[in-house]
Amino acid sequence: MNQAQLTVSQHMTADHVHVVLLAGEIDHTTTDLFRQVLITEDGFPRHTVLDLRAVTFMDSSGINILVAANNAARADNGWLRLAHIPKPVAELLHIVGLDDVIGLYPTLDEALAPQAAA
Repeated sequence: MNQAQLTVSQHMTADHVHVVLLAGEIDHTTTDLFRQVLITEDGFPRHTVLDLRAVTFMDSSGINILVAANNAARADNGWLRLAHIPKPVAELLHIVGLDDVIGLYPTLDEALAPQAAA
């Protein structure tokens, strides 16, 4: 059995938005990396955009981390936004109701737009 792989690329925008590009599978074997990338030196960043265009799978482990990151951001008057959500991931987010809680955007530019509603 192959262990799931998750690769991460991240940067901070000039507006202090933490942008994380993920590729691969988000499941119980990759949740430690997923959690670590969402937590900065100061804790959860106030504003984060996850670009999920290359995510091929997500299970409840990933959902739990999204909920925690979203709750932490909102507690600090911030937000978590998701961009380029693949259909299987979008369906999972809909099933668990996160599409009503976390802002979903078709593109990274739209998720980064200041007027985007979270």
